[in-house]
Amino acid sequence: MKLDESLPNLRSKQLVRVIEPCLRQGKERDGFRLVHYSVQAHHLHLVVEAHSAQALAAGIKGLSVRIAKRLNAALGRTGRVFAARYFARILKTPRQTRAAIAYVLLNARRHDAQRGRCRDATWIDPCSSGRTFDGWRDLQVRLPPDEEPCVCAPRTWLLATGWRLRGLIRIDEVPGER
Repeated sequence: MKLDESLPNLRSKQLVRVIEPCLRQGKERDGFRLVHYSVQAHHLHLVVEAHSAQALAAGIKGLSVRIAKRLNAALGRTGRVFAARYFARILKTPRQTRAAIAYVLLNARRHDAQRGRCRDATWIDPCSSGRTFDGWRDLQVRLPPDEEPCVCAPRTWLLATGWRLRGLIRIDEVPGER
């Protein structure tokens, strides 16, 4: 989901604190479930489960409206927040699904690597659902007991189990790197 370029970098602690409650409130509704996310400078990556194209559209619209209203209020502005309609890709195989999860959760690491920056091998992107992800190969994470996750546990075979056939995800992987 691309955001208007006039908005500031969304990866600031202040703006992530605005976005995450929106994700938490809209993570599950009538055939739509938010399973993974990452907040990037001017876009959001989401991995969702949806029973239909209509459920997907309604779920994304609900999240978009909620995020737009709260970002505009936090920034003291009005106007468009999202630059374009979202882009969706249906995941069909365990390999595609594993790659998509790694891409979403490790996208900040990928951007850093493209800029020649290296993160600590145990760094989890604080602007993602990586801190609640149970599929890290070399790390177990647990949310503090008083923190409600911004995502739902997956229910589909591909997102719950299937992708694991391709191997758990290393915390220090750089998606797209060969």
